[in-house]
Amino acid sequence: MAGNSQRRNRRTSNKKGAQVGSGGQRRRGLEGKGPTPPASARKGHVKNRIANSKSKQAQRRPVVRRGGKGQSEMVVGRNPVFEALRDGVPASTLYVQQFIDNDERVRDALKLAADRGGINLMEAPRAELDRMTNGLNHQGLVLSVPAYEYAHPEDLAAAAYDEGEDPLIVALDGVTDPRNLGAVVRSVSAFGGHGVVVPERRAAGMTAGAWKTSAGTAARTPVARATNLTRALEAYQKAGLTVVGLAADGEADHGQSGLLVRLQGA
Repeated sequence: MAGNSQRRNRRTSNKKGAQVGSGGQRRRGLEGKGPTPPASARKGHVKNRIANSKSKQAQRRPVVRRGGKGQSEMVVGRNPVFEALRDGVPASTLYVQQFIDNDERVRDALKLAADRGGINLMEAPRAELDRMTNGLNHQGLVLSVPAYEYAHPEDLAAAAYDEGEDPLIVALDGVTDPRNLGAVVRSVSAFGGHGVVVPERRAAGMTAGAWKTSAGTAARTPVARATNLTRALEAYQKAGLTVVGLAADGEADHGQSGLLVRLQGA
């Protein structure tokens, strides 16, 4: 009898049951797994593969970078200020000398600035205008032109592709006169081009003079600045563009082959 009692005790002690401090694991095991995730989130589902493919394509898209900003400048003198305002040159502030002789040109400049909107009108003493212009003959009118924000060379081709068009870009080498740059911008716009590329150094930039010569087309035809023009052209070639160089003493006829034209010494 004693042996039977000991065997019963051993069986009783070996019974399985809930352990103290289980943290509710059995209770959580009985709970559901929540709502079924959408098909696009279920691994192996066709919609999940499509979503992953679109995500990878988006990650491969080139990052658009800006080409930096130029330097701000001052347009000085009554006629230059009036012409800059009339021709749509971007401006942030028009400085007017205190007690200025209010002639017709001054009145016209003030009216243009007011009509355009977005241009601050500031009255300043003559000494302050002398300081701002380093003693130039400002005649009581000074127009502040903000720094031009250049595009990156990649921006120009990307914008063309976004519009479903083949890029037409003009790269300028050795152009140091801003008026020539403005004239090229005007021509590129007339031919439906997608922009102009200039070197970052030793080249004309988008000054007020370039804006004026462009006859307003600089507002819709971007100018990009390249740190190294040769590498920028090589990048265009790798992207599938055809690069054609033009020279005044060239003998070959480029015909209709050029999607990108490089003008040398224009």
